[in-house]
Amino acid sequence: MSARNSHANKAAARERLRVERERQAKKEKVRRQVTVAVSAVAVLAVAGGVGYAVVQSNKPSHWEAAAKETKITAPRNTEGTDGTTVVVGKPTAKKTLEIYEDSRCPVCAQFEQQVGATVDKDVADGKYRLKYVGATFIDDSTQGEGSKNALSALGAALDVSPEAFLTYKAALYSAEFHPEETKDEFAKDSYLLKVADSVPALKGNAAFKKNVEDGTFDAWAMKMSAAFDKSGVKGTPTLKMDGKTLTTQGTQNPPMTVEEFNAALTPALKG
Repeated sequence: MSARNSHANKAAARERLRVERERQAKKEKVRRQVTVAVSAVAVLAVAGGVGYAVVQSNKPSHWEAAAKETKITAPRNTEGTDGTTVVVGKPTAKKTLEIYEDSRCPVCAQFEQQVGATVDKDVADGKYRLKYVGATFIDDSTQGEGSKNALSALGAALDVSPEAFLTYKAALYSAEFHPEETKDEFAKDSYLLKVADSVPALKGNAAFKKNVEDGTFDAWAMKMSAAFDKSGVKGTPTLKMDGKTLTTQGTQNPPMTVEEFNAALTPALKG
């Protein structure tokens, strides 16, 4: 082979090698670009997912949003700011018994089962009127929603009539329907409607059912709960007349029997 041919062959080989290296370099560059692009998309997807999760976790819950609502739909048969004054009874009654209750409260249920019929009769007879203040603090301690949901449903019953309200309240506290404090049954609209079926004025009442399922009085319930929080009352049930708490004689406990209740009530009515 001539020197000329040898040099030509080497030059051709070097050119082929250069071309191959350039081809491989371009291929590697494209691979890196694709890898970076995919990684960037993955990072953005993760960041987007985290961002969405953070936004969702920071969004107020339904009840938190209801508490901030400024346009309040109050039930009929209410008075005062946002309709949070609920007074049932004859206008001619000279005294008003204030009762502070949480729908999930087991002691409230016990009071209703033992003394509720006496209170209802006294109100019907005009001995005094009943002012109801609803609380929801048990939800806060159990991360539940039943107290709030039941209070909203009580608003729906009050919208029907004061009598329906009292009867429904008694049904919610009854031995048949009142759940254990640890069971948040009142958070379910279906359960509240089941209880309502035991109340003649509410059974088959389409307007009541719609108000419960639509949460018509949810914001009102939160305003009522706020009124309880501002009252200074620390526990339920609490009974007051003329600003004085009614207790079982010699204790700080609420009266839990008819005898204890009447013993505490009689001097309060005379005062």
